[in-house]
Amino acid sequence: MKKLEIITRTEKLNELRAILEEFGVTGLNILHMEGYGNQRGHYEDYEPEKAVQLLPMIKVETVVDASIAGTLIEKISKGIRTGNYGDGKIFVINVEDAIRIRTGERGKGAL
Repeated sequence: MKKLEIITRTEKLNELRAILEEFGVTGLNILHMEGYGNQRGHYEDYEPEKAVQLLPMIKVETVVDASIAGTLIEKISKGIRTGNYGDGKIFVINVEDAIRIRTGERGKGAL
């Protein structure tokens, strides 16, 4: 299993959710946050003399079966890309196990 942490622009949430639903992803967490990357808080008009600004972003977390992770990541990357600063990042983390608390199911069945 793979945990995907997708950090991107807030306006890309609907496209991202549609892609995840297309792949049958049933559970996700959405966190609204602020931050910046290499551009230091400016999307296109980078000017070094400006103070750092925090940009609104979302982080979507989900755990998926490893067999679909590669294809899903590729589809997300292409589906929400604008080609501009601030498109975000996808972090991929190995998940050793998952447990559904209600039923005690483990592994893929707990997703």
